[in-house]
Amino acid sequence: MKKILIVDDEPSILMSLEFLMKKAGYSIFIARNGREAIEIVERELPDGLILDIMMPEVDGYEVCEFIKGNEKTKHIKVIFLTAKAKEEDVKKGLEAGADLYLKKPFATKELVKKVKDIIN
Repeated sequence: MKKILIVDDEPSILMSLEFLMKKAGYSIFIARNGREAIEIVERELPDGLILDIMMPEVDGYEVCEFIKGNEKTKHIKVIFLTAKAKEEDVKKGLEAGADLYLKKPFATKELVKKVKDIIN
């Protein structure tokens, strides 16, 4: 079973994404901030992350750069799912190493399909 780490500081989004991804057949881990995400990535080596950008302490860009800059974790797929929708935000996310950049709000069927395309 593929493992996905969902990282968001908004509890309602975490709950809905966890439900959606479990239903799609993934093993799920949850982090509420970037620091927690890095700890879980190092411990669990998930197959992919669904990652918000705007979080306290360590933001999503920093988490992505850490993952993609580390030999042990650079294979992990990173999907940004964020309200930051400006062109420069998307560019910064892709430059940080994201495999996909999706904007909130999102369509659940589309999100599941794109996650499957990237992770599987």
